[in-house]
Parts: sequence; structure tokens; C-alpha cells
Amino acid sequence: METSAIILAGGFSRRLGQDKGLVKLAGKPLILHVLDRIQGTVNETVVVVSSDHQSVVFAPLLDRRASVVVDEHETQSPIVGATTGFENARGEYSLLLPCDTPFVSSNVASLLLDLCVNKSAAIPRWPNGYIEPLQAAYQTKSALNAAKRALEQGKLDLRSMISYLRGVRYVSTLVLQQVDPRLLTFFNINTPEDLKRAKSMLR
Repeated sequence: METSAIILAGGFSRRLGQDKGLVKLAGKPLILHVLDRIQGTVNETVVVVSSDHQSVVFAPLLDRRASVVVDEHETQSPIVGATTGFENARGEYSLLLPCDTPFVSSNVASLLLDLCVNKSAAIPRWPNGYIEPLQAAYQTKSALNAAKRALEQGKLDLRSMISYLRGVRYVSTLVLQQVDPRLLTFFNINTPEDLKRAKSMLR
């Protein structure tokens, strides 16, 4: 089974003052933390950026460990970046990941890919019903078609894409705690305070 990881790295953080994927944690850009953690879990990695300038910056950083593709759409949103990723992914199943989760779990990623087989998606869901569409596994072609349908309807959120999928498997975070007890896989960095917390976690 061929699998891909799609990392969305087009976002700029005003609170952190730079492209999110380039923010450094322990001297290493966040994008490399994510890449290192999923290396070996998938057959290929596709990093989606939002401009040619970003592509020029990210490509040497990734050192051919991932392909960099530029999102050509005028509107920027996760579903637009995801569409570009699904269009360029070669794997039958694809992990969709953000670039700002430095503790993403390869065990969780592997489990979601396994649970996605013969389904259109395997999506983590918290006990309160909140879902994690940006740390989920998708059947690549189904997700691409669903994303395009959502965009045609002018819908820019990933939940709209998911509403067009048939055969979605929701995976309780209580199950995922079996392989990631603190669920740090979902910890993302949005603020300088988050960055400080991540540094203390690494220690």
C-alpha cells in the first residue's frame, strides 16, 4: 500500500512573526520536527507552500526528503492547501498534517493509515465531538474529489470536505491515547507561549 504525507506549510504567523514552518524549536525549524517524526511512516512526503518565494526557502531546507509544491489558488485556507496536496500525492492513502505540530506521533499516524484502509477517511474525534481533520488519514482520490466539490460550493473549511465523503471512520482520542498517552501529537504552536511550552517539553 502506497502512502503519502501532506504537510501544509503555507501559513504565516503574525504572532510569531514568520512562516510557521520556519519557526525554530531547539534550533530546528518546525517543519523538520514534523518531517523527522513521520519519516519511515509513509512512502513519500509532499510539503504544500503558498508562494514561489516559500518554495525557494523550503526546498533546500528539506534537502530532497520531501517534494515542495506551490498552491496556485488565490484563496488561502487549509482546504485549498489540502487540495493541492491531494493532487500531487502519489499514495493511495494520505496523511494530512499541519507544519506546527512538533510532537506529531508516528504511532498515531501509522494507526490512522491502517484504520483508513477501505474507508474514505480515518479522523480523530474528541469525546466532546470535536474532530481533528488536520491530523487525519484520507483515501487520496476520494478526498480530492470531496475537496473540489466543497470549493465549487464556495466552502473553505475541511469539515465541508468531510461532509462529501462516504465511509468516514472516526477514531476516538481515547483509543489514540493507547499509543500516545499525553496526546502530544495534537499540540500545535500558535504563540510565543506555546513555543516556550514546547521547549520545556523537549527538556
